[in-house]
Amino acid sequence: MPTRRSVLKGAAATAALPLAGCGEGSTVASYAAVAEEIRRPLAANADLMECVRYATLAANSHNTQPWQFELSSNKVAILPDLSRRTPAVDPDDHHLYASLGCAAENFLLAARARGLYGALEAGADGPIAIAVDAGRPEETDLFAAIPKRQCTRSVYDGRTVPASELALLEHAAAGEGIRLVFLMEKPRIENVLEYVLSANAAQMGDEAFVRELKHWLRFNEAQALATRDGLFSACSGNPTLPGWLVPLVFPFAFTTSGENDRYAEQIRSSSGIAVFVSARDDRAHWIEAGRSFQRFALKATALGIAHAFVNQPVEVPASRSEFAGWLGLGAEERPDFIIRFGYAPPLPMSLRRDVRDVMV
Repeated sequence: MPTRRSVLKGAAATAALPLAGCGEGSTVASYAAVAEEIRRPLAANADLMECVRYATLAANSHNTQPWQFELSSNKVAILPDLSRRTPAVDPDDHHLYASLGCAAENFLLAARARGLYGALEAGADGPIAIAVDAGRPEETDLFAAIPKRQCTRSVYDGRTVPASELALLEHAAAGEGIRLVFLMEKPRIENVLEYVLSANAAQMGDEAFVRELKHWLRFNEAQALATRDGLFSACSGNPTLPGWLVPLVFPFAFTTSGENDRYAEQIRSSSGIAVFVSARDDRAHWIEAGRSFQRFALKATALGIAHAFVNQPVEVPASRSEFAGWLGLGAEERPDFIIRFGYAPPLPMSLRRDVRDVMV
């Protein structure tokens, strides 16, 4: 999912220029205002449309926001937007359908907070139907965390997450056909790092992958505001760049060795690794895995625990098979996501498209 490329850390040194805030990067205040408006509190009398706004704050691969919503008086359909596929990194659309599950979980939590209880049904071909009925409003810590959740793609401070909070994360993530594997020992984390570096090198050597990733990168505030999607460099703690400079800097900043060094530092700074595993490798389980991850991420946010995807080993098919074997998974099981977690300050929030743009 997604999520995740610290492409331009050190780019300022490469260019030897004070890049942040110059040229196209002069709309920081506007960006912050838009990000805040997108995450405004859910209205007290929220209707289904307002709940959809909260649904769109869910995690999703490359921030492509690959969803569409169709509303009727008491029903919501969440549909895949195949025009926002990422076939190089996600050839079987696993991340896309998991993203729909993430959005569905946010919707259910938001609706319940406003007295609308949803019953979810995921079709075999991917669309999700949610029938809603009136009930007693119930706000939870997961609901409160929705506008605060982010994938924090930075170096963490190395502190240990207490066992009691790991138990809360595991409880939140519990889902039908989904299990969570925690890897906390340093040697096991180093093993995961080896798989990440190997798979990352494979992706970096794939021209289609690099071309697709670059398509979804937003190098300055103006670009991010124009599309309200994609991976904005500041959201990864990286400097912004004026558009004219990107072609000159990108080849030097985005290298296999540089990215591998960055992932090594980030993973080694983390408290642990969580791997989400599906009992079966089909769309219904991918959606359920997305719901499970979203609850995990929201509970982590409520507890003040940062998290980020390091999904390379599950995105490269050969690596996924080897990684599953190393974990000792069953023949029908699939490792869905690899998450590092720990403690770090929040970064700038990513944007979302206007809710009217995701309606059909």
